[in-house]
Amino acid sequence: MKSLKIKTIQTFIKFLLLGSSLTTGSVLAQTLPLTPSLINFNSDEGEKLLIESRSREDFFPLSTQFITQNNQAYCGVASIVMILNSLQIPAPEAPQYKPYRVFTQDNFFSNEQTKKVLTADVVARQGMTLEELGKLIASYDVKVKVYHAADTNFEEFRKLAAENLKQPGNYVVVNYLRKEIGQEKGGHISPLAAYNQQTDRFLIMDVSRYKYPPVWVKAKDLWKAMATTDTSSGKSRGFIFVSKI
Repeated sequence: MKSLKIKTIQTFIKFLLLGSSLTTGSVLAQTLPLTPSLINFNSDEGEKLLIESRSREDFFPLSTQFITQNNQAYCGVASIVMILNSLQIPAPEAPQYKPYRVFTQDNFFSNEQTKKVLTADVVARQGMTLEELGKLIASYDVKVKVYHAADTNFEEFRKLAAENLKQPGNYVVVNYLRKEIGQEKGGHISPLAAYNQQTDRFLIMDVSRYKYPPVWVKAKDLWKAMATTDTSSGKSRGFIFVSKI
């Protein structure tokens, strides 16, 4: 029975990574090279880390909703859309899929409460801060808890996030500085999908799939990347928990 379950997971991973697109837009294969500190999810080692993980409840719901951000400032929007669809929150109409309803990066800002936080044009120009990310998610019918790294510590983050990833219907999205984990350029937002306790690594489902694949990052490195200051807000980056009310 255990071997059958592992085989099922392996099959699903291949289905996800080798081209089945449940996304808007196609996935590009020419991603940037990874530093030795990061483990490509689409590798034998990356696959093994998921199979051995005891904190992977979010992987399957998120992977079935996995999308690529529409533009280089929409990492937060893409992450929110994945989470809202995974939680099965009632969605607005999507004209291209009528009569079906689903959250997309185009209709996310159709909510009047969302527009009061930030408009689509503003986000497309400058992205969003951790606080704005939390308010945007909370503009829909969900429970949101925002953690600035400066207000907590590494041990608490690791404990809370690892425990969250064991629970269904409760998601983690992280706001971090890419260069602190060995990637190019500035701040970024993506959901976490799993935690491997043996190697102390988190799986980031990177929504900029034209740039980087999903990666396993050392917990300490991710923490350092979240503990940086966002110059737009003057506050530290951090992480957010999202669940149904």
